[in-house]
Amino acid sequence: MRRPGASPGGGAAVAAKLFAAVPLLAWLLVAPSPALAAGDAVFSDPRPVRVLGYDGDVMEPFVSRDGRYLLFNDSNAPGRDTQLHWAERVDDLTFEHRGLLAGANSPALDAVASLDRGGRLVFVSTRSYPITLSTLYEGRFSAGQVTGVRLLDGVSRHTPGWVSFDAELSADGETLYFVDGRFGPHPVPEEADLVMASKQGDGFVRRADSAALLARVNTAALEYAPAITDDGLELFFTRLDGTSPRIFRATRTRRDQPFATPEPVTAASGFVEAPALTPDGRLLYYHRRDGDRFVLYRLVRRAPRLSLAAPPGLRLERRP
Repeated sequence: MRRPGASPGGGAAVAAKLFAAVPLLAWLLVAPSPALAAGDAVFSDPRPVRVLGYDGDVMEPFVSRDGRYLLFNDSNAPGRDTQLHWAERVDDLTFEHRGLLAGANSPALDAVASLDRGGRLVFVSTRSYPITLSTLYEGRFSAGQVTGVRLLDGVSRHTPGWVSFDAELSADGETLYFVDGRFGPHPVPEEADLVMASKQGDGFVRRADSAALLARVNTAALEYAPAITDDGLELFFTRLDGTSPRIFRATRTRRDQPFATPEPVTAASGFVEAPALTPDGRLLYYHRRDGDRFVLYRLVRRAPRLSLAAPPGLRLERRP
């Protein structure tokens, strides 16, 4: 999404200006990711993906839990009306654009959509931030139509300068992974970390053990754009520590365990952000800056996915 900057001062003045500043992508010098001697070699074969019938930017991708649909937003550049789109899968490297995501878009920024298996949609919108100090919305998705859009309860700090952005809802709908960003007088956030929240009633509450579960993931750098596998055992995200963002992968063997130290997904090179997985975990999509455009790319897992929850060598898991 558009990572906002804040002006000096506080209260309503900060909130009103918070989302009028330049995006994160404009804060950075575009430079190739550094070559790494070690890293995550689970994925390979990066290739651009076509979205038939669409020639704009493809950013913040998400693949629906049945693998049928691609959700994404267009350019988040200053002065653009950032909107959500949907497309239908043709094959691993091709989707067909179906149009704007009806019912979700507003005159403000609307971006970063995700779904659970039941069709609950969570997305980011700045439409009410000056009043509510909240940016996460939800609705019900069905074949390109969103209904029942409302604020998502329970996760906003309701504090000027703090912004919840880049959220992903787990496949079972029980956990929300999102980003806490704190902004001061400068456009660059002073911090950005991943947070986990659990479903409670119709909303979500921040988990008391979130910091412990993500202790090896969050650093003094900026962590954002989370993506979680359907079993909750692999977490992908973007980290910015310097001038060029990189995609990382962290694993665990049980949902009640902390994630291990992340490794960079080195096959995703260049200016890359916003990982997104297919339901079986075989494909990893992300957006990459190619020239003056953001293009969808795809990686392939090198081998069938080993069930992280099973003892090593027991069996290979192919999930439907």
